[in-house]
Amino acid sequence: MLKDLIIKNRSYRGYDPSRKVTREELEEMADCARLSASSVNRQPLKYYLAWETEEVEQIQSLTKWARGLPQLTLPHPGKNPAAYIVICQDLSLGDSKARFQKDIGIAAQSILLCAVEMGLGGCMIGNFSPSQVKETLELPENLEPMLLVAVGKPDEEIVLTEAGPGEPVDYYRDEKDTHYVPKRRLQDIVIYKGAVKE
Repeated sequence: MLKDLIIKNRSYRGYDPSRKVTREELEEMADCARLSASSVNRQPLKYYLAWETEEVEQIQSLTKWARGLPQLTLPHPGKNPAAYIVICQDLSLGDSKARFQKDIGIAAQSILLCAVEMGLGGCMIGNFSPSQVKETLELPENLEPMLLVAVGKPDEEIVLTEAGPGEPVDYYRDEKDTHYVPKRRLQDIVIYKGAVKE
């Protein structure tokens, strides 16, 4: 069921190093992104696939994870993702970066839902230098890295909790390294005509 996939699709920051991700699996994820909606059907996104260890490590070295937990270095040593998909915008097909932000989000969600269906998981990484990634991957001038999607077999526990009105929604970890993600309640986010705020 779609809702089950959505619940399992968390931002994983720790992976099982024994489970590799293949080129074919990444191509299937990119195909799901390709088939997803695009603003005015312009389809300006391209997908750089990295699954070989050396290249994955190069990309990993350019990323910063879990800004909400500055006291931790994540992923923990030996728990890095097995692969990356670098979502790029082809500026020759659409030069407005702002206009296609929603396309990037749709594509990334499609990639990650596909990964979850395969028994994998991932994390969207926005904290990186596009120019460094572009130089490292030797991308042509017209391709701009917009978002990195890490992929691998999750090797950590993530627990969803409910946050009531006024309660913090910052994610956190306990002493066992379990990752907690507070979510606002449905009744606090749904709006309809005639609703009375309590």
